[in-house]
Amino acid sequence: MTTESHSPAGTEEPAFGPPPGCPAHAVGPGVGPGGLRRLHGPEAEDLGALYEKLRAEHGPVAPVSLHDDVPIWVVLGHAENLHMISTPSHYTRDSRLWTAVQDGSAGADHPLAPHIAWQPICSHAEGDEHLRLRGAVTGAMTTIDFRSLRRYINRATQRLVNAFCPLGKADLVGQFAEHLPMSVLCEIIGMPEDYNDRMVHASRDLLKGTDTAIASNEYVMSVLTQHTLRRRAEPEDDFTTHLINHPARLTDDEVAQHLRLVLLAAYEATANLIANVLRMLLTDPRFRAQLNGGQMTVPEAVEQSLWNEPPFSAVLGYFAKQDTELGGQCIRKGDGLLFGIAPGNVDPRIRPDLAASMQGNRSHLAFGGGPHECPGQDIGRAIADVGVDALLLRLPDVELDCDESDLRWRSTMSSRHLVDLPVRFEPKPTQDVTQRPSVRALPSQRAPWQVTTEDTAPAAPAPGPAAPAPAPAAPGPAGRPGAWQRLLRWWRGH
Repeated sequence: MTTESHSPAGTEEPAFGPPPGCPAHAVGPGVGPGGLRRLHGPEAEDLGALYEKLRAEHGPVAPVSLHDDVPIWVVLGHAENLHMISTPSHYTRDSRLWTAVQDGSAGADHPLAPHIAWQPICSHAEGDEHLRLRGAVTGAMTTIDFRSLRRYINRATQRLVNAFCPLGKADLVGQFAEHLPMSVLCEIIGMPEDYNDRMVHASRDLLKGTDTAIASNEYVMSVLTQHTLRRRAEPEDDFTTHLINHPARLTDDEVAQHLRLVLLAAYEATANLIANVLRMLLTDPRFRAQLNGGQMTVPEAVEQSLWNEPPFSAVLGYFAKQDTELGGQCIRKGDGLLFGIAPGNVDPRIRPDLAASMQGNRSHLAFGGGPHECPGQDIGRAIADVGVDALLLRLPDVELDCDESDLRWRSTMSSRHLVDLPVRFEPKPTQDVTQRPSVRALPSQRAPWQVTTEDTAPAAPAPGPAAPAPAPAAPGPAGRPGAWQRLLRWWRGH
């Protein structure tokens, strides 16, 4: 694999946009001002195909445009993505440095404002402030009891399965994958009473960049702000309380914003991950056979899905702190860059054969890397591992209830997720998920073995008629003493 130069640019003035004569200059559907391909609209429904077209035209880093034709770079190469997210001296997550924010073209009314707007959170901070905020988040996460968490995930799975198992059919996206993560995350944060359909819908909606995204974001923030104030006054043993009590002394606004970060990032990622793993197991006979045959575990199936269908396809964004070069492109100070997770995972320089198994390989980009690597990835993995495993144990005969070609997807710049996943199975009875294991009397045990020096042989049977005494043996010549006896006699002087 060859690695592009990532050295800072020289005195050459970089120009944002495709070079002269590039096919991207052609005017047509899905192409905006300057010949930049749009990452939104009807022509961007299949972002995977669009990324490959961009890779062929520009290489590992390509110029594109967002909503309202705001220009940005998308990083397509695996090595280039790793370099960007691991070099804080050149790239930052602080969107206030982005030229589009400074000139107002990506302002508060932009459809992607929930993604763009700077917030007092660790993923937007640098230096000592980043260490303070991220230290509070990771410190609060260390208080999570993963053994208890896995038990809760299992119970939450059973409750969801109970709702549809007697029917013999279900939509595993709308009735399972979208609800299990939110139920678990609300429990972790300490607000299980706020888990409902509205929270699920709002959390999905605000990441789509729709007309209602800003209103959905306001609803989620209002719930989290009220919860923060409640926990400040009434502490409990939950993630929010530990975040409040951390020595970093976060303000109420900082606490609420970090709760939003944890809730939304973990929810969207885990909901997509569960749906993708289930789709892979239901549509690819190889994976189902390997899982049933013990050649693959559910966690290994999860990792394969993180390569093929990462929960987030791209993350907005990183911003250049200085003029530099990446993937052969001149990046100007203030330029924005998309962290291209999905295209980076299928970079032909590291995956020339996409059908090859990536079992045991965790070098995917699904959870990022560098200073801003996802701190809650173990939570997402636990929800997916336990949830999928428990579902398959309850419904071992589950099958896809439509042709694979009929499955519908919804794509945005940040993610691609299934709309529904219809399945069928033999109807099953519900299970009582609240009943604790009963303590039943032990079955009768065999008598314990006795270890003793006394003769514990079983009693002899009743004696029968006495047998005649054997005749005395005729005297014969005494046998010759053995070697040991001869030695003893010699020693005693005999």
